[in-house]
Amino acid sequence: MPTSTIYTLIKQLITKKATNPFPVKHTPKNMHDAAELIEKGKLEPNPPVEIPEDFRGKLTYDVDSCVGCNLCVKVCPSEALVPKEEEGKVKHYVSRCTFCGQCVDICPQSCFEMTDEFLIAGTDKNAEDMVLNP
Repeated sequence: MPTSTIYTLIKQLITKKATNPFPVKHTPKNMHDAAELIEKGKLEPNPPVEIPEDFRGKLTYDVDSCVGCNLCVKVCPSEALVPKEEEGKVKHYVSRCTFCGQCVDICPQSCFEMTDEFLIAGTDKNAEDMVLNP
């Protein structure tokens, strides 16, 4: 097992990180103000950009493939993954996730996958779309 762990750590050290910028450099208090500033020529919108191939966005979790080994829980630095012992699965709290990708790399069943979804903010941390496998 140490060999695969070392391989995973080295892979994460050399993998280039990626993010996607928002439409304007300095966002005004609301989009209505932004639209007015753009109309007046006082604000230049950033052109849309393609999401990079290696972008690390919101996770998907294939519950059916999970064997309950909990390796993902052990490597998660933000404790976003919590074991559901009665099911032998995990619960993923999106609001805690740092999108580091360690769970994706360590999972022997490839249950986790990073998507290109990056707009995931919300006011309710327990909302249906903020908890995978509630």
